[in-house]
Amino acid sequence: MLDVGAGSGRDAAGLVRAGHRVVAVEPSEGMRRFGREAHPEEAITWVDDSLPDLASVEGSYGLVLVSAVWMHLEADERPRAMARLAVLLAPSGMLVLTLRHGPSPPGRPMFDVTAEETIALAAGQGLGVVLRTGSTDRLDRPGVGWTTLVFRHQN
Repeated sequence: MLDVGAGSGRDAAGLVRAGHRVVAVEPSEGMRRFGREAHPEEAITWVDDSLPDLASVEGSYGLVLVSAVWMHLEADERPRAMARLAVLLAPSGMLVLTLRHGPSPPGRPMFDVTAEETIALAAGQGLGVVLRTGSTDRLDRPGVGWTTLVFRHQN
């Protein structure tokens, strides 16, 4: 499993509890350090890297999780990032991508990105959407909502 933008490692730790090994990619040294301390499981490999290139990530993954990351990429980075994710995704794997909509948090620039744009980028890489859901913000932040997209390689 590949967790891109792993943050504190919460999702990676959950995947490990479910019996998986996880490569947790996080560009922030502070977050990686926190994640290692909070989740010292040997089944989590922490990697310093980021989209759009993920240059130090190799292999093929049955699950690629990109949670609350995509909207931090500029528009010209997203096609390159989607191409890289498609290469890392195993032929029968799933790419799970969440989009945050609404105002940017202080100090965290975000860009408007739609589900339609993301689905079109994925289609250009041979990925088809198999699930699309929307939800309100679990932290009840005003004006914040979420879209979850799940993709697979089209055969």
